[in-house]
Amino acid sequence: MTLAEALLEVARSDERAVLFTVVDGPRVGSKLLVRLDRGDSLGDASPALEALAVEIRRSGLVEVEGTKVFADVFGPPPRMVVVGAVDTGEALCAAARALGWHTVCVDARKRFATRERVPSAEEIITDWPDDALVGLGLNRDTAVVVLTHDEKLDIPALVIALRSDAFYVGALGSRVAQKRRREKLLEAGVTAEQIERLRGPAGLDVGAESPAETAISILAEALALRAGRRGSPLRESAERIHVER
Repeated sequence: MTLAEALLEVARSDERAVLFTVVDGPRVGSKLLVRLDRGDSLGDASPALEALAVEIRRSGLVEVEGTKVFADVFGPPPRMVVVGAVDTGEALCAAARALGWHTVCVDARKRFATRERVPSAEEIITDWPDDALVGLGLNRDTAVVVLTHDEKLDIPALVIALRSDAFYVGALGSRVAQKRRREKLLEAGVTAEQIERLRGPAGLDVGAESPAETAISILAEALALRAGRRGSPLRESAERIHVER
């Protein structure tokens, strides 16, 4: 199969892949297509780029050993999974969907997990959160936000999420609740390193009060983390305003 044929196949599917194109130096114009789901690559650029592909989530310029390379990312959109069919869950699904993300709501309570309560969720799963998250197959393009405020639901869900490749794991709750939650997670066998991944209380400090404001603060934090940014004011940042593409 030629590189062009493989690239066309990737573009027509939801397969995750990264196309590297060297943009400077002696090998300018050379390319390497890394097909993450298949675990193989094709092209004439350095095979060393293959190891880099798994870390890249957004298209843009990267520098490898002094050489600039453009990474073009293919695959399904990011996925927002909210645990809890509550007002904040609907607001978070609506905000994420506006960005083109795939939205999923998980809740074991059938009377809450309805299309009327969460119309912005593209998928509604009525199951115990831990079982649902295992079934979803959390990957590096998935954000998980736990909104239940119920230990029998949120602790098992967070155990699965924190052990997964999900790029963002957040949970609502006061600082007192977060301290108790971390203790429960340790008791459940989650490592201290894994617990450090937990964003709790979830969201950026924007003074959010309403479900919609809370959703924006959480989504903003997830966006910053995915882009490798701190989520601080732009006027205090020395980085480019827009992520380089």
